[in-house]
Amino acid sequence: MAISKRGLVLGATALAVAAVTVTGAGIHLSQGQAFFRESPKELVDEVWQLIDRNYVDGTFNQVDWEAVRMQYLERDYVSQEEAYGAIREMLKQLDDPYTRFMDPEEYRNMQVDTSGELTGVGIQISQDEETEEILVVAPIEDTPAFEAGVQPKDVILSIDGQSTDGMDLNTAVNLIRGPVGSEVKLTLKRGDRTFDLDIERATIEIHPVRYSYRDSPEGGVGYVRLTQFSANAAIEMREALQALEERDVIGYVLDLRGNPGGLLYSSIDIARMWLNDGAIVSTVDRQGIVDEETANGRAITELPLVVLVDGGSASASEILSGALQDNQRAVLVGTQTFGKGLVQSVRSLPDGSGVAVTVAKYLTPSGRDINKMGIEPDVIVELSESDRESFSQDREKLLLLMTRNMRKRWRF
Repeated sequence: MAISKRGLVLGATALAVAAVTVTGAGIHLSQGQAFFRESPKELVDEVWQLIDRNYVDGTFNQVDWEAVRMQYLERDYVSQEEAYGAIREMLKQLDDPYTRFMDPEEYRNMQVDTSGELTGVGIQISQDEETEEILVVAPIEDTPAFEAGVQPKDVILSIDGQSTDGMDLNTAVNLIRGPVGSEVKLTLKRGDRTFDLDIERATIEIHPVRYSYRDSPEGGVGYVRLTQFSANAAIEMREALQALEERDVIGYVLDLRGNPGGLLYSSIDIARMWLNDGAIVSTVDRQGIVDEETANGRAITELPLVVLVDGGSASASEILSGALQDNQRAVLVGTQTFGKGLVQSVRSLPDGSGVAVTVAKYLTPSGRDINKMGIEPDVIVELSESDRESFSQDREKLLLLMTRNMRKRWRF
């Protein structure tokens, strides 16, 4: 199966403001299946075929997938809604929360332009594969959720009083979204503590890259904050590095903390700005290695690099940090990353609905499969909960601390 990297979403997390790229149209039916056309049953079969051809696990979670097809095609569906319920029931047998069906409204929410304005509270959420808890991957900086103090790995227990126990990811996302100016109450669990946050929804403008120049006794240091791997992330990263190179910095800090990931091609493009040679990532589907991406000799800088990561650094962040670590290009500092190494393709269907399918996993250059495992930093730096809350309101203070903490480890 050929995979086009420009149509892939990493990590399959869902945003309370949507931010993904979608690919292609639905699977075409064979001539023998033409009798299903223009019926709800056709939609069920299209989704079945899509999974059959593309799903990463060729055993389909040890399920007889052919028998599943016959089971669901023997049913009569009087409405699209009945078909939607059957599709969700069918996909649940894969035991993969990231392979999921979206009705037309949910699918439209997934098609928000990542370079434009979004509305919501500004968190990206996921679902734990074992406990099925709704987890915060990361808040987006300078959004209502970020300002309210939402943190990576917070568990969302309820939304406006509605328990998330047994709730699917799309339902949670739809409950969190709402009109600008309205409020949503999230009940969160952080460690042993349970608390409520009332968060006002807002229009959110996303610029994935911020950068600054900081003086140090050894010379100027370039600080680059990357909040997500959106469609314009590589463009903004290139502009930041070129501006900092003109200031004769002697090294860089690349901050990927709380970056929940995004687009595969974005992580590859950005890795090439730091790496002159070496592998970046291998994409593996159920037939084996499909593609290996490598550096292209066009790095913008070869200066020393420190990468900051934490439990909110997921998917594309892990591709980038893993490539830099395996190629000994950077020192990783912080805490264990999230551990989300799956690749999805998001496909549209004829009735306006869509389906996200886990089509592959990725490996770092050394062959590490980081799904559920994450990446271990070279230098562990833990922040207390009070430190994180303080620094979330004062990033300049955190930058000063990290710069001071890393001087002894940099080799300029």
